[in-house]
Amino acid sequence: MEWYIEALSKYADFSGRSRRREYWYFHLFNLIISIILFGMSVSLVNVTGIAVLGFLYFLYSLFIFIPSLALIVRRLHDTGRSGWWFLIFLVPIIGAIILLIFTVTDSNEGDNKYGASPKLY
Repeated sequence: MEWYIEALSKYADFSGRSRRREYWYFHLFNLIISIILFGMSVSLVNVTGIAVLGFLYFLYSLFIFIPSLALIVRRLHDTGRSGWWFLIFLVPIIGAIILLIFTVTDSNEGDNKYGASPKLY
């Protein structure tokens, strides 16, 4: 949970670097929260017919969009790539695979043009 909160504390910080651990734990907790909210909204709609929690899921998705984008840019910086590489995701299938490879790649050793290595602290 610490990595999720750390990513949220850097809400719109597109500079610097983020470790793989921060990136993947953020997405793990984001997935868990999304599944819970979506499941609750589906079950509540089935019981009451009112989509209140569906609206909460939508708000959560909007809230988490900018931190997710900032985190992927910082993760790409950690591998020595420009943050604009996230646009490769727009290429169907191949773009998602390339982006996945970039995010699982280990950090550059030491400092790079995007800052100090986050592994050092």
